[in-house]
Amino acid sequence: MTADYGHVTVFLRQAVENLAVKTNGIYVDATLGGGGHTDLLLKKALHGHVYSFDQDENAIDFNKKRFSKEISEGRLSLIHSNFQNLIKELNLLKVFAIDGIVFDLGVSSPQFDDEKRGFSYRSDARLDMRMDQSQSLDAYQIVNTWEYKDLASIINRYGEEKFASSIARKIIKRREVQPIITTEELVETIKEALPDKILHKKGHPAKKTFQAIRIAVNDELNVLQEALKQASQLLNSGGRISVITFQSLEDRIVKHFFNQLATKNQLPSKLPVPDKFIQEEFKLLTKHPIIPSVEEIEENHRAHSAKLRVLEKN
Repeated sequence: MTADYGHVTVFLRQAVENLAVKTNGIYVDATLGGGGHTDLLLKKALHGHVYSFDQDENAIDFNKKRFSKEISEGRLSLIHSNFQNLIKELNLLKVFAIDGIVFDLGVSSPQFDDEKRGFSYRSDARLDMRMDQSQSLDAYQIVNTWEYKDLASIINRYGEEKFASSIARKIIKRREVQPIITTEELVETIKEALPDKILHKKGHPAKKTFQAIRIAVNDELNVLQEALKQASQLLNSGGRISVITFQSLEDRIVKHFFNQLATKNQLPSKLPVPDKFIQEEFKLLTKHPIIPSVEEIEENHRAHSAKLRVLEKN
């Protein structure tokens, strides 16, 4: 693993090695971040080209400096855009097919560590949570303007929080007195809504609610589904998609999407059709997800929930 941009890249080697990178291939890093996966792709695709996406302007600026040589050589293109715009942005650059793509989902360490971004429940900042800071919707708006039923719904669905209703009611009650402006104020509100037995459990009591609001701010699950669809459409024969997830909602989406593609042309087992005549367009390379080693978890706690899944186009 490599520390870049204040960020330790999880599954650095595994995610790229599972793309079976060709020296002259065209590859996409859908989640540039600190540039760990982009760096390894560049080292393997010595005569190819890498296109790296990030909607966070800080990540783009950092990597412009880090990879100034590769950019000037015409081996790397940095694209300041959400990965739901894969096809649109690549087509603008006259790229209509790729040999592989890696997704490293979730929030990068620098985004969490930058207190001004309002992602963390461990530091006090204005509620924000926008990955793309040019968008208008932020966590402050969701917490202070969304109706009870919508708040309860996202906290339950995106946070898998069983006390979603209580938390949503407490948010509504508190904001009627005055707006909830900071992450610390939101944490206090969440704690007030939870029973004592939950407050004394292992893990931060606000974690699930913060995750839910962040997902809603950035529309992460819908964006992921759209990006996976576009990635599969862009793949050349033999091309691969490598996806790293850090929470169950994302992993279920990736697992379901990959399984759907890998069984799209499958016929009922009772039909008398020889296997050689049944050709799937996609093949699962990871029937079960790859999980981090004990050593990787010890080196980087963020890796403990990571899963890697890989799909290949035939």
